[in-house]
Formats: sequence, C-alpha cells, structure tokens
Amino acid sequence: MALKAPIAKKIPHVHDMHGHQRIDNYHWMTERDAPEVIDYLKKENDYYDATTKHTDGLKNDLFEEIKSRIKEDDESVPYLLNGYWYISKMETGESYPYYYRRKDGTDKIELLFNVNEMAIGHDFFKLTSMNISPDNNLVAYGVDTKGRREYSIYIKNLKTGELLSNHLELTTGGSVWANDNKTLFFTRKDPQTLRADKIYKYELGQPAASNQLVYEEKDEIFNCFVYKTMSERFIMIKSSATLSDEVMFIDADLPHSEFKMIQERQPEMEYSVSHYKDSFYIMTNKDKATNFKIMKTAIETPEMENWVDFIAHDPEVLLEDFDLFENYFVISDRFNGLNRIRIKAWDNTVDYFLPFDNETYTAFTSANFQFKTNKLRYNYNSMIMPPSVIEFDMETREEVILKTQPIEDANFDPANYTSERVWATAKDGAKVPISIVYRKNLKKPKGNPLLQYGYGSYGSTIDPYFSISRLSLLDRGFVFAIAHIRGGEYLGREWYENGKMFSKRNTFTDFIACSEYLIQEKYTTSNSLYASGGSAGGLLMGAIINMAPQLYNGILSAVPFVDVVTTMLDDSIPLTTGEYDEWGNPNNKDSYEYMLSYSPYDQVKAHEYPNMLVTTGYHDSQVQYWEPAKWVAKLRELKKDNNLLLFKTDLSSGHSGASGRYDALKEVAIDFAFLLDLENING
Repeated sequence: MALKAPIAKKIPHVHDMHGHQRIDNYHWMTERDAPEVIDYLKKENDYYDATTKHTDGLKNDLFEEIKSRIKEDDESVPYLLNGYWYISKMETGESYPYYYRRKDGTDKIELLFNVNEMAIGHDFFKLTSMNISPDNNLVAYGVDTKGRREYSIYIKNLKTGELLSNHLELTTGGSVWANDNKTLFFTRKDPQTLRADKIYKYELGQPAASNQLVYEEKDEIFNCFVYKTMSERFIMIKSSATLSDEVMFIDADLPHSEFKMIQERQPEMEYSVSHYKDSFYIMTNKDKATNFKIMKTAIETPEMENWVDFIAHDPEVLLEDFDLFENYFVISDRFNGLNRIRIKAWDNTVDYFLPFDNETYTAFTSANFQFKTNKLRYNYNSMIMPPSVIEFDMETREEVILKTQPIEDANFDPANYTSERVWATAKDGAKVPISIVYRKNLKKPKGNPLLQYGYGSYGSTIDPYFSISRLSLLDRGFVFAIAHIRGGEYLGREWYENGKMFSKRNTFTDFIACSEYLIQEKYTTSNSLYASGGSAGGLLMGAIINMAPQLYNGILSAVPFVDVVTTMLDDSIPLTTGEYDEWGNPNNKDSYEYMLSYSPYDQVKAHEYPNMLVTTGYHDSQVQYWEPAKWVAKLRELKKDNNLLLFKTDLSSGHSGASGRYDALKEVAIDFAFLLDLENING
C-alpha cells in the first residue's frame, strides 16, 4: 500500500496587524527542535522516499553520470600572493579540497589544510576565508559545522603547524591582519538575528575574551564588515544597508589608531572605496548616477565635498566593479545585459575592451592579487563552453588560457549544443531577455521539455553560465532557459529598481511572460514546461504557481522564501530588518498590503497546482525551515489536484545545501530525477 501524504495538524494562530487578521494554522511549526516538528519533517521525508522509490535507480544513474564527467583529481590554477603560490586540489573519492602553497622560486609544497580530515565527525563542514598574515607565518580561517553561517575563526601557525588555543566564536568567518602580524580584525554576529553588527580587534597571545570592540553598528538595517585595500596600506570598516553605505579607515601599520570617516551615510547613496597611491577611488551612485560612476579624492581630504569624477556616469552602462594595477585601471561593467571588461591606462595612452563575441556568456576578473603586474586574470564561460581561467597581458594584448575545466566525457563536444538570447514582452511592454541552451539534434519543432530558471531579487544578476550537471538534461532532450527578469541588474540598476518594493510583482509577471513566450515560440508546451528557483527564487516559484499554475507541469523550489509578511514582521529572524529596502516594511500599512498581495503562503488558493518538489535545510539561517514546511502543509490542505507535492528536508544542512561535493551532486540528481520522471524519461 502506498504511503499517504502527511496531513499536518491545524492549530489556529492569529496574526493581527493594521486591523487585519490572518489565521495561520501551521504556526506551531516554528517551534525549532520541538518533537512534533521533527516528527512532521521526518514523515514528509518518509513520504518523499516512498513516493520516489521507483526513481532510486534513475537518481543513482544520474549521480554517477554527473560524477563521471568531473575530473575527480582536479586542481585549481595557482595564484601568487605575497611571494607564495596558492593552490587547491581535489582527490579521487574525497568530498573536500586540500589547500597547498609553494614559495615562489622553490619546488617545496606545504600542505595548509586537508579539509577531508577536518570534516570527520561532522555532517556539515565548511572552511572559508583563509587569511594569510603579512609575514606569511599565520593563517586565520573560518569554520561552520552546522550550515547556519555562524563561523568560528581559528588561527594556525604555518611554521609549526600548531593551532592557537584561542578561537573566535559567532563570526562571519572573514578577518583582516594588521601589518604588525599580531592584530586581527574580525566581524561578529548578533546571536539572535545573525546580523553582522560588531567589529572586534584581537591580539595574539591575549585571551579571546579580551577582544576589543572597535565598532558597533546599532542601526538594525545595516550590516558591517572589515577589509584591507589591495595596496595593503589601509584597513577599512564598511557599514551597508540595501541603499546606503558608510566607510571608515585606518593605516594598516597603526592598528590601534582611531578609524577616520570617509563619508557619513546618507539615504539612498551607495559607495565603495579602493586605494591607489595618494587617492581613494570611489564607485558611487552620488548625484543620481543610477548606474554608478567612479570618483576620486585625496586621502587627506576624503569627505564627499572633495570627490571629483574619474569615470562618468553612463545611463546605458552599469558599472559593477574595478581592479587597480600599477599601470592600468580595469573596469567591469554591463552593457545591454552583457559583461564587459575595460582596460584603461593611468596615463590615458590606451582605453579598450576585451573582445567577446556572443550573447550568452559570463566574464569576470578574478584572483588579481599582484599590484605591480601587467597581467590580468579573468574567467570566461558560456552556456556551451566550460569555464576557462585566462591570463591577459594588458600591454601586448596577448592572452593565455591557463586552464579550461575538463569534462571527463569523450562524447562531449560544445559544437553539439547551441545557445541564443531571445526577448519576451512583459505585461507592461518591457522587453525581458532569456538565455537559452539546448542540444542541436534534439530540438523538436513542436517543443521540448524545458526547465526555466529565475531569481530576480537583491539586484543579483544570473549570467548565462556553463553547467556540467545540466548536460544530463540537455542530452535527454531538455531545453534550459534563464529568465533575466526584473529584480536583478541584468539590464542595469533600473532593472533592479523596477523589480523590488512596490514594483515586486514585475518580477513574477516577467517570469510568466517568458514562460508564455517559450510556449508560443514552440520551445516547449505547458505540459512539458518546468520552473526552478531557490531562496528568493523560491518566492518567485510560489508566486507564479498562484498566478499562472496552468503554464507549468512541474516546479522545483529550493529553500523558498514564501511566508513573506510573517517573516518580515519578525525582527528576531536573521536578515529581516536589513531587507526592508528590498521588500518593504510591513509595519507600514501600504507595504503590508502590497506584500500580502503576492506572499505565496498567504495566497495559496483552492485550485490546481503543478507537480512540485520543495527542498530545504533544517539549519538554514537565511530562510527558516518552517517557511516551506508551512507552505507545503497549506498546499496539501487546499490544492484541488492529484499532482505530486513532495517535501524533502536535509536535517544536517543549511541555506546552501550539502557541503561535500558528492552530496551536492546527489541533490542535483534528486531534482533531475523528479523532472525526468514527470517526462517519462527513465534513462
């Protein structure tokens, strides 16, 4: 007998706000670690296992297939930092990397970390933010063993291999060494909200309890962090909200001096700071520079009234980042949705762009830690070309491909696939770009199964990218599409502004318009169209199935943010207060009503829904497990169909899923098996 879907008990709980009452029958699920909550999650897992048991072979085949394409004993491209080459390696059969370094000019290899050994005894393990001291003798690094992004910072002596006895708890994982090699700055989180709100200073040899508080960010919508300029000359503290920034600095040689303000925060003025010679270079939206511009100011007079334009604002070009070298200034920007890398000499003798020749690629600068060099390192990939690390000589304009990600499949040939960019028309007439990839010989004139992916929040842009695992769908006849919807910055800052706050519904209607276009142009049919999104993209999934469920045969929704109003009213939940500028503050009646109009949990209706697989992590600090749990329970209660509704909770992971590479591949195989089973593709 087939296992029946769990039916969650209903205990009415009244949320009363602005004279409006919402009945939440599943509020009891917010009691973390309560036996009845754990029992419910386990029952849902059991139901998932029983319902999908017939696909166990397919899941395993997919896992082995994806795994077989990966070069298991792979290694990174070495990068040079302060006289040492650093490299990471993966060994066959192991889930975590080894980190090594080699002194420049020698052959002796030092093992810094064997993460496989460190992870023993932990269901989840992540090592992050390795920070080498200026004298190369110490390394500070962060460790998370729960998946809640609550890192402990440890310090290791690289001469002796010994671990210092003190470690620093509840941090972001990142840290900054002063130039004295003994003073470490780090950021601590609030234990309840996990907001990064305090900068501390730790001196080697002192007890951890003697850490000195350097800065406290008291405004609950701001987070703070500490970093060092590439020049190694300054230590900076930055406080940021969605629409406002504030930066302070000290000389890295004088760690006990007082931090000096560059510019106090102002509403809706963002800025970031880098250093070159006697000036600070500032990327900012000052003076209504919507797509940002770059300004400069003398170090001695850093206040805003002294800022002067260096790279002017262009309403057609979004500035995203810049890198500083001794002879060149490198600008990363975006024009008509496409990444560009601009090389500009400080003496203005050259000013040019790297040439890229298609519309479905991703290019970005990376691992440029050497100031006195003419070599720029950047990464490039497309929807059909695996990622490459490229070294470009900015003087001779010659380039060398240092490494292209190997695909361990003799049958893989990029020429067998094609990618394109098309444009759908949104509800309000806006043109929404879609990046598409498929296998040429499997494209059917009347439509293929198609997986449409979207995110559309925080200004985060999902560029067209290559995926080894995605080949398993493409080679079985799937088309894959990325909808570059409003809420991201694919078409500039206004593209983001028009997909947030009181324009948030544009994100959802854009995605639906893309789905309708893909059906109309016969890339797929509604019987074979699938949608996928995670976190804020999970909110997108929840919204589209309330608004247009008839368009989709299946939905993949990972760690979904679906109980928008309740979460944004609870300022004890991590990240809530810092996101008022993204979603709105429901303590205000107009924001409350607008958010309520699209909140997936509140808008669940008694109608037919697509087949759905919802996944979450019990230790998620970004989207609490109870949001998808409550959502699934309410869907089970109200939906008027016999389609699949499956809910799987990883009881040992957080927002980013499993930590080991093989466990992560198994999660992909679970998603793909769900889609292929719905399409009756069993091999």
